[in-house]
Amino acid sequence: MNLRVEPIRKSKRKKDVENIYIASFPKQERMPFPLMLSMSLLWNTEFLCFYDENILCGFVYMATIGKQTFIMFFAVDEKLRSHGYGSRILEKVQELHPANKLIVSIEPCIEDAGDLQQKLKRKHFYLKNRFEETGYYMKLAGQEQEILIKNGTFLKKRFIAFFMLYSFCTTIPKIWKIDD
Repeated sequence: MNLRVEPIRKSKRKKDVENIYIASFPKQERMPFPLMLSMSLLWNTEFLCFYDENILCGFVYMATIGKQTFIMFFAVDEKLRSHGYGSRILEKVQELHPANKLIVSIEPCIEDAGDLQQKLKRKHFYLKNRFEETGYYMKLAGQEQEILIKNGTFLKKRFIAFFMLYSFCTTIPKIWKIDD
């Protein structure tokens, strides 16, 4: 499987990417798709789609500042999940930013939360792809998230600085450690 990477603004399949996005994320967690397209014009934001030959597999929306790359949205087409595409996409992301820490945030795996099995499966996917638990959580856009990292140690102050730079100081997430 040799995936081809394409910036979404050059893609003829924007609507298909939007459909994957809508199917993959609850409304309260989504950014407006047109805003994502606009933000992808910024120097530090990438909105990429991935193809296996002509088959659209999935997308990544991420930002990079310094040696940190935060994957904000990542999804594989539902019909193609569990076929190795997600792992391969993460490998491609790492190839694009080989010296960077990759950071993702996922819904916490809390016993009384809905869709626990799906959340556990998602976390296992990232751990299988060499992401590590940080012990940190954040609240962003009203949603509590667990922070995972690959290629380094999570530094709370640097991640807060990342958000401040990325959002022009309009977003400062609350970040805490489990034992805080």
